[in-house]
Amino acid sequence: MKLNCIAIDDEPLALSKLEGFVSKVPELSILRTFDNAVEALGWLKENKVDLIFLDIQMEQFTGIQFLETAGADSRVILTTAYDQYALKGFDLNVTDYLLKPFPFHRFLQAVNKVMDYYAKKDKSLLPDSGKDSFIFVKTEYRLERIDIKDILYIEGMKDYLRIICSNKKIMTLQSFSKLEDSLPASKFCRVHKSYIVAIDKIQSVERGVILIADQRIPISSTYKEIFFSKIRQ
Repeated sequence: MKLNCIAIDDEPLALSKLEGFVSKVPELSILRTFDNAVEALGWLKENKVDLIFLDIQMEQFTGIQFLETAGADSRVILTTAYDQYALKGFDLNVTDYLLKPFPFHRFLQAVNKVMDYYAKKDKSLLPDSGKDSFIFVKTEYRLERIDIKDILYIEGMKDYLRIICSNKKIMTLQSFSKLEDSLPASKFCRVHKSYIVAIDKIQSVERGVILIADQRIPISSTYKEIFFSKIRQ
């Protein structure tokens, strides 16, 4: 996997350091560097990148203003000397927050998070030719068959999962990750730490909330981009 990236920072030394770090990671390719966010905004209208390294405190146009304006699908790693913007940054769905001066190993940790995101996204878009049309889950003292086409959504409830189907509801102790792996990724999507939804059963999506069978299901920032990339397919 090769990720194209850009860096935005009004400090030449900071840009030089980032370029040096990027050159040490074979999976990264830096396309451009910018000393102001306005120029980067214009460039992104005609170009697409996988990852943006973004400073916050810049003259004329701050990194936060850039995030609120850009609307890009790129992953973002904030690079700043100020820690008071961390919460705001994560509200805007950044992948990581690097406090200057950051060492290479911390830079690499942030990049690995981005790599993991794209790896999961690519996997979720693969065809599901090997998946069965049904699954078995343990409930009480029996194994119960569930036809995948009947599943509406799955809800995590502390130690249990509640599988809501068009014709029944089932409680099981099976783990979220194990159940998710048994479902075809093109038809189901994790949208919250407590919810998996059947994409073809969605009635509507509005203001970060999914409606399925009159049930309102929230979309968390962690899963938002993968979810919307699936429903655009």
